[in-house]
Amino acid sequence: MKEFQIKTAQNINIHQNAANVGTRILAYLLDGCFIVLFVILMLFLVSKVKGEGSFNYLFFAVLGLPILLYHLLFESLMDGQSPGKMIMQIRVVKLDGSKAGLGDFLIRWLLRILDISATSGGLAILSILISGKGQRIGDLAAGTTVISEKFVTNLQNTLLVEIPEDYIPKYPQVLSLTDKQVQDIKQIKNEALKSGDFGLIQKLANKTAQLLQITYEEKSMAFLEQVIKDYNYYSQRG
Repeated sequence: MKEFQIKTAQNINIHQNAANVGTRILAYLLDGCFIVLFVILMLFLVSKVKGEGSFNYLFFAVLGLPILLYHLLFESLMDGQSPGKMIMQIRVVKLDGSKAGLGDFLIRWLLRILDISATSGGLAILSILISGKGQRIGDLAAGTTVISEKFVTNLQNTLLVEIPEDYIPKYPQVLSLTDKQVQDIKQIKNEALKSGDFGLIQKLANKTAQLLQITYEEKSMAFLEQVIKDYNYYSQRG
């Protein structure tokens, strides 16, 4: 899973994990299964409706639109996810950290013909592997990528974080915080990143600075990470 850094409109640097090719293929196959089930349902309904040939053609034309527009409709209505992507916990997002819009999804959908349909997915896979940010041709054109929303269970998901031997703390005031307060700061920060709520990150940084009675000069995300690391530094050496 490739990690890359993006810079938001609020000048917050965050790290995202690009969904790997295998996960995206599985999501694609799951969506294919849902489409096949829909086709089977259509055939069943047609078999139950006794109509003339022209009626059946119209029936297929109308009900066939959801198949053609499947990815565009679901990604637009489900904030960057199709049912397959939702199951695999991946999502289409803008590279600047903002939510993708209808125009972005439309560009991705139109270019599916080139990098997925026309080349059986070969061009999409090649582009994803060499782009560095998990982008197929449609993503490159739309300025989007597909990220994984799975949080790896390691030290980063607990109160403890890894501190380098040569680490130099900056805010000794963190000693006034409790384990619970630091855990809350870290949890809120992670949830804000997951939902793309960068305004909350700014508010959290300001509240933390107020609690510590300090003024910070770095960016909000960097400040929160500094506070968490400083707390761990002093706690592990206390």
